[in-house]
Amino acid sequence: MNLTLWIGLVAATLTTSSFFPQAWKTWRSQRADDFSWSYLLLFGVGILMWDLYGLLRRDTAITLANTMTLALVGVIILTKFRSER
Repeated sequence: MNLTLWIGLVAATLTTSSFFPQAWKTWRSQRADDFSWSYLLLFGVGILMWDLYGLLRRDTAITLANTMTLALVGVIILTKFRSER
């Protein structure tokens, strides 16, 4: 692997893992009141677009990071949806 890929993987790991504690807290508390729907939808669509970009460019770091982040956002969206019903 080249240096560029390693830098991308480290950056992806750091940014994606920074979102994990919030998703974990939301999952454990089963509350997502602090998140607005507009934030979750805009952020989720943005992450989806980055994921598609990574796939089209065949960029492993971008694809892995955004797939993981999209899953974490999905947990928060699902929790928020359930808590508001």
